[in-house]
Amino acid sequence: MTEQLAETLNRDCYCIAVNKEALRNSLKFHLRDSGLPEQLLDSNSHLFADSPVFLEREHLRKMEQLIHAVESVTGNTAYRGKVLAAAPASARQDFGPRGVFFGYDFHLGADGPQLIEINTNAGGVLLSLYLASAQQACCEEVTAFFGGRTNFADAENELIEMFEKEWKSQRPDTALHTVAIVDNKPSSQFLYPEFLLFQSMFERHGIEAIIADPKDFTIEDNKLSCGGQKIDLVYNRLTDFYLEAPESACLLEAYRKGIATVTPSPYLYALYADKRNLPLLSDAKQLEALGVAAEVINTLGRSLPKTVAVTKDNADQLWANRKQLFFKPATGYGSRGAYRGAKVTKRVWEDIIRANYVAQAMIPPSKRQLIINGEKRSLKLDIRCVAYNGKIQQLSARLYEGQTTNLRTEGGGLATVFSTPESRLAGQ
Repeated sequence: MTEQLAETLNRDCYCIAVNKEALRNSLKFHLRDSGLPEQLLDSNSHLFADSPVFLEREHLRKMEQLIHAVESVTGNTAYRGKVLAAAPASARQDFGPRGVFFGYDFHLGADGPQLIEINTNAGGVLLSLYLASAQQACCEEVTAFFGGRTNFADAENELIEMFEKEWKSQRPDTALHTVAIVDNKPSSQFLYPEFLLFQSMFERHGIEAIIADPKDFTIEDNKLSCGGQKIDLVYNRLTDFYLEAPESACLLEAYRKGIATVTPSPYLYALYADKRNLPLLSDAKQLEALGVAAEVINTLGRSLPKTVAVTKDNADQLWANRKQLFFKPATGYGSRGAYRGAKVTKRVWEDIIRANYVAQAMIPPSKRQLIINGEKRSLKLDIRCVAYNGKIQQLSARLYEGQTTNLRTEGGGLATVFSTPESRLAGQ
């Protein structure tokens, strides 16, 4: 019954469920001191979808089970030793933090939710919170899924508490005073408005926050500094996951010496999000040899598509089966360099073989039908579970067209996820 309702609403519910005025007013209120031009929000007109996505409760339960299974495996000593041995030496140090905003991305396949990848610096979380707080029940059928608007203040307090836990896991006897939100050329990033929202959030809670480029940092008197300001915690939005780029050298030194808390860290990226881990996580025999429990292996087998590393030895077989595969760079991000097998040319294939890629069994995304400019259109969707320390904090979806997820599709963008009332989560 629940599954039928979710599928029916994803196909046939065309109502606009976002109070656009409330969303815009909330964003403008918290950005009023940032100097953010009004037109910058307008230029991101495809950032937010007008309509929600509906999720069956059983699917959510399976997503939770998969996340718990991953946590179980990463706690396995043999697994940790194996994956960390393949990581840079600088990524093998654990200072205690659990890593903010892990993103577990799922497609809803014929066999239920299938984990496509794990990200350790998921973007869009705060924007999704603003979107969720502006939701309204759009029709009678939706009331079975709709639990009322998100309590924004409570959800924000939980995020602040998470950052403070990260800090205290490394510095238990001192208070968190300063945070640096770090990305390359941050003001030119597509999600720069979210950086400003984070800055505003921190400062409302008495924590000084700056937005900085990695090259802006120095180490003075064994302390990480930016513009003369001592930095306690680095909220890391870099896609230089191992801090290997020359401009990240100062941050890497601060991380290795433990003089600042970096979250998420190279260590956590190596343990969870390096795509070279996916072949191991989807290989029952290897997991069994590492001593992983049978129940955990079975859970991974149900919800993690088979993935293998691309090598010269298996290249011919993978090429022959390419239409059933999706190819991803091992340390890629944001769908860059990723290819659907059916679209791979011989020239691109030669590049893939020479590079460090994995091949994952193709799981087509499910669809959300909407009315856009007066016409019915079906957009692809994926579900993102944002988790902290193995617990889901927020559900969101991304609606898009094309080969890979993007936030530039007309009518698409970030969407709130409605699940059955028994499974409502913070951020829905």
